[in-house]
Amino acid sequence: MSPEKHKFEKKNLQKAVVSKLISYLEAIVVPLLEGIPFLIGRVLRRLIYRIFFAELGASACIRTDVEFVGTERIKIGKLISLHRGVRMRCLIKNSSINIGDKVTLDKGVDIKANYQEIEIGDYSYIGPYACLSGGSIKIGKNCLIASHSGIYANNHTFADPLVNIREQKSSFKGIVIEEDCWLGSGVRVVDGVKIGKGSVIGAGAVVTKDIPPYSVAVGVPAKVISKRDKTDKNAVEMKNSMLKTDTHTTTTV
Repeated sequence: MSPEKHKFEKKNLQKAVVSKLISYLEAIVVPLLEGIPFLIGRVLRRLIYRIFFAELGASACIRTDVEFVGTERIKIGKLISLHRGVRMRCLIKNSSINIGDKVTLDKGVDIKANYQEIEIGDYSYIGPYACLSGGSIKIGKNCLIASHSGIYANNHTFADPLVNIREQKSSFKGIVIEEDCWLGSGVRVVDGVKIGKGSVIGAGAVVTKDIPPYSVAVGVPAKVISKRDKTDKNAVEMKNSMLKTDTHTTTTV
């Protein structure tokens, strides 16, 4: 074995050992910190979690009973707020979770990255008991996801009736929710869907197909019933009226 290859393998072994030690420490320390109440608990979590997380921004507010698994693959931005009962889990090495700045995860939000990355953009809000699970999920900036919603970026294959469904492979296409979207309470989004910028999805809808930007969609399956027209007639008339007034004023002066 060449000296270069030996050095490379030694370095990889050291990294693996360090990673294993950190995972053992995480399993012991993180659960201990979860239950510490009041301000002292929040301060300790901010300080000590920095050792384990891939990234932890300033002024993160992490309340009690927040559960983490795979912290070395979790990035959390600045000024975020994680309420009680939030769970964030990276289950395999290829999975990761990336939470932007000023994001709020309300009580009981469950995020499970089975494969690839789950990303939530800056200033977004995820309501109580919402669930994000599966492969690639990308939620843009300034989004509102209401309570009990489910965003599932994976599917079980079931083609072979002689094999249990749980023993067959899963597919991962990915979900994209562009910025400034609002999903009402109890919305379900299935794998392979893209919801365009500025769209509104009514409560209880099941999104099975792409939604164009600035759409309002409702129902099971979700169908577009209207568009958020940025050239509203009343707004145009008011603008034209103001322009005429300004022109008249300029002329008379």
